[in-house]
Amino acid sequence: MARAKRSRKTTITVVVLVLLSVTILTANAQGNSSATGVRGIVHDLTEPVVSSLQAVFRPVGNFFAGSVNYGRVADENAQLRYTLHRLQQQAVTNSLAEAQLKQVLALQHLSFLGSTPTVMARTIDVGRSNFTATITLDKGTTSGVLTGMPVVGSGGLVGRIISVSAHSATVRLVTDASSSVSVAFPSMTTEQAIVHGEGPDSDMSALYLPTGAKVTKGSLLLTSGLTGGVYPPGIPVGTVTSASSVAGAGGVDVTVMPAADLSNLGYVDVLQWTAGS
Repeated sequence: MARAKRSRKTTITVVVLVLLSVTILTANAQGNSSATGVRGIVHDLTEPVVSSLQAVFRPVGNFFAGSVNYGRVADENAQLRYTLHRLQQQAVTNSLAEAQLKQVLALQHLSFLGSTPTVMARTIDVGRSNFTATITLDKGTTSGVLTGMPVVGSGGLVGRIISVSAHSATVRLVTDASSSVSVAFPSMTTEQAIVHGEGPDSDMSALYLPTGAKVTKGSLLLTSGLTGGVYPPGIPVGTVTSASSVAGAGGVDVTVMPAADLSNLGYVDVLQWTAGS
């Protein structure tokens, strides 16, 4: 009942306002000097109503304005995220290119190669399991790469070519469980050993060196170049990380860390050298 009464009052008020507005328009049309006074009265009467209507409809206007602004902000944020993603990708690409350039430059200054001709190749695949460690190169027989050729990186020996096609070759890394390398100790004129691979991500080992062999941590091991061997002499193979006597075996076991960074082989050199060369 009270709501109905308020509704009727509102309707009556609106009707009165309309009638007053018509009166003002008529007075203006007739040039009535009292129109100004009437307009003042109408303003006083309509001000509360107009203010109430503005209070009701202002949030609606703000809502639509806010919706438009939110859409614009969302678009700008999406654009910023896209730009940031592109910049991050470019940074990764630049970093990779810089690392590869360093490898290429380093391969051009390997003092241990002497005058041995080489073929630079790029790694296009990595093969790993618990015991095997191989990489595939983008060069093959058409580039002068043959089975049995040694492969080196900027730090030293990487491995040996075990299979080859016209345009690719597979390298068995020195850490592969089936790999073995005859090495010499530069600090000792007579001591030699065989370094065996222990699988990917593992150091190599040199087992059963003679008792009393003076092997110290940090010693550098080089390919021995034995007659009939599969590697030329003087290529760094790795450094000794530990040496311990074997109880009851009368020898010394040595752990060896590869000289080449086998986890980062973007580019390598294939030595055009074969056993008996």
